[in-house]
Amino acid sequence: MEESHSRILPQFEPNGECLSRSDDESAYAEIIVIRHGETEWNAAKRMQGHLDIELNDVGRKQAAAVAHRLSKGPKIAVVYSSDLKRALDTAETIASSCGGLQGGGESLDQLYDRCTSALERIGSKHIGERVVVVTHGGVIKSLFERASPSGQAGRVLNTSVNIFHLSEGDIWTIKLWGDVSHLNQTEYLTSAFGGDGTSG
Repeated sequence: MEESHSRILPQFEPNGECLSRSDDESAYAEIIVIRHGETEWNAAKRMQGHLDIELNDVGRKQAAAVAHRLSKGPKIAVVYSSDLKRALDTAETIASSCGGLQGGGESLDQLYDRCTSALERIGSKHIGERVVVVTHGGVIKSLFERASPSGQAGRVLNTSVNIFHLSEGDIWTIKLWGDVSHLNQTEYLTSAFGGDGTSG
């Protein structure tokens, strides 16, 4: 088995954007991994796992806020989503705000091995492009663990933006982690339940 490499870029601007940039912007796939919007079970701090719980009103507004944010940035090539409705609805909101993109139907609902290999497959198909993946808190924590085995992911808030660069040579870089600045001007930040391995 080949040795994998990971690194976290250490310097961030106040809005969460990384200060340093790669010399070759097209040498990696930029994958924006987003946790789905809030559900009633998130608001009640209930673990939902693989149950297909829908977004609540707050979750739909959070999805609209993150979609608006992404629509203002560089072009997104494709949006992938978990097959559970809370993630799929968040992804569809993002896709419609970013020019009616087609979404991918790849399921990301098995942890670590499956989700990291799924992200690697997505990354290899989209070198030089920006891609959005909408998924669940436990999956996002597994991706963080893959990119930074000795780090601590902390809480994964609803609609948090987490950006990974996947480069050739199996190099994973975390460019942005846990950013919810798109919710700062709304009343929906404090209700963003921090997901763990089983909360979905």
